[in-house]
Amino acid sequence: MEQCLDSVFRAMKDIDGEVFVVDNASGDDSVSYLRARYPQVVYVENDVNVGFAKANNMALSMTSAEYVLLLNPDTIVGEDVLKGCVDCLDNDPQIGACGVKMLNLDGTFAKESRRGVPTPSTAFFHMSGLSKLFPRNRVIGKYHMMFLDKDKCSEIEIISGAFMFIRRSLLDEVGFFDESFFMYGEDIDLSYRLLLTGHKNYYLPLRILHYKGESTRKDTYRYVKIFYQAMLIFFSKYYSNRSWFLSLIVRMAIWGKGVAEFVRRKLRRVFVGEVSDSAYLKKVKFFLDVSDANMPAVKALCERNHLNCGVDSAGDADCVIYDVDSCSYSEVLSKMESLSCGDHAPCAAIYSPKFDNIIVGSVILR
Repeated sequence: MEQCLDSVFRAMKDIDGEVFVVDNASGDDSVSYLRARYPQVVYVENDVNVGFAKANNMALSMTSAEYVLLLNPDTIVGEDVLKGCVDCLDNDPQIGACGVKMLNLDGTFAKESRRGVPTPSTAFFHMSGLSKLFPRNRVIGKYHMMFLDKDKCSEIEIISGAFMFIRRSLLDEVGFFDESFFMYGEDIDLSYRLLLTGHKNYYLPLRILHYKGESTRKDTYRYVKIFYQAMLIFFSKYYSNRSWFLSLIVRMAIWGKGVAEFVRRKLRRVFVGEVSDSAYLKKVKFFLDVSDANMPAVKALCERNHLNCGVDSAGDADCVIYDVDSCSYSEVLSKMESLSCGDHAPCAAIYSPKFDNIIVGSVILR
């Protein structure tokens, strides 16, 4: 979260704006930690986890800015991203909202950056796995819209809730997130309602990193169940005349994917075993993309955490440690993406002397 806020405030240079953080009863003393470091942020503290939709709505109700950005905390935004989004909506009043190019931890393109409306046919192709076989087909592969060039601006249908940049006047017209969605599906519903006004949703090839924390791990039965139940809510809302049939298909998908995931995990324990994050990192080969001034501090952190930093090139490493003190977040994201173009895609770790730590995925090394 601290790293996310650091990138946001860098991107807000010369932009008149305000930042809200909604804490959904995290239980790890996040707010007091952040308040001491970012007193300019407006904090909302919930006693219970009210869900993604309601938490965002609480912040939305507190601001009347011309544009609003809904942003996940497990993200890093490039310095050029917010200005690019403002310019996009300023220049075309028909664009109601936009999303961006989200990168995975290894710099590869996150396909959820662009999606189509999950109509019954689109949902069937996605749930049946046919969309994976024909990802670039404009009909079968519409769910993730992989037929579009990821490096060009394009009109899309669904914007990811991890990064939604929206015209405030449209939100006042269609309403905020539907709180019947506790988690997942609310971004699909809101994106669809924006489209129904006649405005366009747009994709911009501006880079952000999405770590994808515990709430978005798609290899768990919990994710499968919550996500597909959210789809049931969406279908019931917009396709009620066919929802009984869709409900049957979705419930079959939940059970089928749930059983498949249970078996996969059992097999992994038998043949691979469970490896802790710290044990895994000791096997990883790191390359240091760090300034000379910060190299001693980074090497000391690596030695303290028993990391292997003897790799001479980024292309041969399993993970690259980037120094966001000597270069911008935009430059780091660009480097990550360029390394992911070959057969080998090393993951990224972020070092900042401001925080005196290295962040590798969900692990913080001090």
